[in-house]
Amino acid sequence: MVRPLLEFVRVMSKTSLSLELRGPIAFITLCRPERGNAVDGGLARELSDACEAIAAAAPVRAVILTAEGDVFSRGWDWQALSATAEGVSLLDPARVHGMTSDPFGCLAALPKPVVCAVNGDAVGAGLELALACDIRIAAEPARFSIPELSMGMLPIAGGLQRLARLVGRGKALEMALTGDAIDAQEALRIGLVSAVAPPDRLLAEAEAIANRIAERGPIATAYAKEAVARGNDMPLEAALRFETDLTVILQTTEDRAEGVRAFLEKRKPNFKGR
Repeated sequence: MVRPLLEFVRVMSKTSLSLELRGPIAFITLCRPERGNAVDGGLARELSDACEAIAAAAPVRAVILTAEGDVFSRGWDWQALSATAEGVSLLDPARVHGMTSDPFGCLAALPKPVVCAVNGDAVGAGLELALACDIRIAAEPARFSIPELSMGMLPIAGGLQRLARLVGRGKALEMALTGDAIDAQEALRIGLVSAVAPPDRLLAEAEAIANRIAERGPIATAYAKEAVARGNDMPLEAALRFETDLTVILQTTEDRAEGVRAFLEKRKPNFKGR
């Protein structure tokens, strides 16, 4: 399972994004700084392929998503996406470029937690990309906005739904309806990000979080992510039953037994994901 990921790392080098392994952490980096890391169909497909490879790699325990340059992502690359066939809407990248209705859902669906290090402005699709991650930390100069309504359209990658679930209906509507950008401190205040760091400390802070996650039981970590993601859309009673079911399944794993032994023996557990 590791070999396909290592091969993928070599193939992905110096394209729309890069994939790097550092111990149990996989780093996905947007590498189109000359275009503000704008998202086109190729980048979306590469992201999906990267997530598929990471999901199958047992040694990977956490993922960090970030970008090269001073901008995280300025949004969709409309110049690339509007190169369409006759008779097809210029603003229909999902249909034209074969993207799904949730092109960044591959991040949300990963069984490994994803930490997004927002190194600069996250605009439109850039914000939607960050919202698909599990934890977001921002560089101090970063700003966040959803400007699509000014173009007479809606966000097309789940931005409204994920934003409202994260910061609440009122703030999500305010950001969408006005298109106004918020700074990193406001993003922290409303819960859009969980921490703000100086630009030169951002990646180190993200790595610290990812490494703490990587020390936890990988099966329990995946179940926790699933419990929160799926339980959020369930009535409370159903969500509690679902969480209990996951707990029962977890009791049968070797990792759970190792965790208990390590606690009793006052040592660090050696989780194997089984």
